[in-house]
Amino acid sequence: MSLGPAAANINAEEADNFEDIEKQFAVKVVQHVETYWNILEKVPGSKLRLTKFDDEIYEHFKKEFPEFDPAATINEDEMKSKEGKERWRNFINAYEKKIDDFNFGTMLRANPKTEYDQEGTIFAVRMQFYAVEIARNRQGLNDWVYEKAHPEGK
Repeated sequence: MSLGPAAANINAEEADNFEDIEKQFAVKVVQHVETYWNILEKVPGSKLRLTKFDDEIYEHFKKEFPEFDPAATINEDEMKSKEGKERWRNFINAYEKKIDDFNFGTMLRANPKTEYDQEGTIFAVRMQFYAVEIARNRQGLNDWVYEKAHPEGK
């Protein structure tokens, strides 16, 4: 992977700034995860729209990944294999001009039955998050988060 001409201008003496960038990135990722979780606690996932393109993303995802079971635990090794990366890259790049931060890193729960935690969370890009979470929401697999936050509604 070539970092381009900008990389040639990096001064190794000032490389400690990358640590600040990593921290800022981590903060943004955590904010995204917390925001999504807070929304799921307030609105059943089955009634939630994540983007104005949810229908298109969902149909495209089902077409490109017909074997994907939203209720199953994601196999991270398969997802990040050479073939998996290629399939996802083709899917993700279709949204380059439609979805802001379409390829920005985020976290994705491996299993829809669990909360975000260290063992069950996968590093993914925004479009992977949208595809998987839209599919989970359409099948009502995230409604338990709302129900847990509102036990009086049962």
